[in-house]
Amino acid sequence: MVAPEFFDDRSQSPAPAAPPASPPPKRFRGRLLAAVAALAVIGGTGSGALAATLIEHGTQSASSTSSTISSTTSTTSTSTLSSTTAETVYKEVSPGVVTITAIVSNGFGAAGQASGSGIVLDTRGDILTNAHVISGARQIEVTFSDGRTVGATLVGSNSEADLAVIRVSVAASTLHPVTLGNSSSVQVGDTVYAIGSPFGLSGSLTEGIVSNLNQSGSASNGSNLTGLIQTDAAINPGNSGGALVNTAGQVIGITNAIESPVDANVGVGFAIPINQVKQVLSSLEGGSNV
Repeated sequence: MVAPEFFDDRSQSPAPAAPPASPPPKRFRGRLLAAVAALAVIGGTGSGALAATLIEHGTQSASSTSSTISSTTSTTSTSTLSSTTAETVYKEVSPGVVTITAIVSNGFGAAGQASGSGIVLDTRGDILTNAHVISGARQIEVTFSDGRTVGATLVGSNSEADLAVIRVSVAASTLHPVTLGNSSSVQVGDTVYAIGSPFGLSGSLTEGIVSNLNQSGSASNGSNLTGLIQTDAAINPGNSGGALVNTAGQVIGITNAIESPVDANVGVGFAIPINQVKQVLSSLEGGSNV
């Protein structure tokens, strides 16, 4: 099997022009939108036989691939059922999904913005995201579904697991924690929804199915990620750290990356199973940084 190349999916806006004549070095994480950096993976967070690229926040087009629902009933009734299910899940979960903006340096004194997504864990203000979303951030801001934007601080980060917890100080009554599910019960063919902020479009929902399980690839620092959930629900730059949700409104994965030969969504996305998240969550909330 040829090892594909991946980008994670944190979107970035370009920084002001840097004074040095030579261009800034490309990095897998924290790169400007115009500079796409690829890292080789072993077997593929999007395990595939083709050489491909996983997008760290740089795709320019978005396509949403929806699952096809078989039914002996009429097209109208099937469509209504699908719409109602997606609407119900969205209303339940979206208030607990946030947009994260990280102010990052380009290494030459200028700053740019990188954006991703996160999920509210509790009424204490803890928010889970991907480690690469906030890596190298000088400042972190969180925007809620109602438009409020507040500052956040880093609590704990695990670069090997590509997970991090940040914290906001807001009234507990204004927080809407999501429900964490059980990823061991996920089956290929299950309907799932990805909720996040692709290209900064907060609160976006896409629908798809679980395309495969137990996929593997490498994180931005080269460490291995295993057991990943593959989905055809559209995942684009800015979805990193967002929620992959089942039809019961439970988060069963943290959207992490996509695989694509054209630097755009082609229906091959990946999420870290929530059961893997649970294994490191207490250490992250306790302030561990590894």
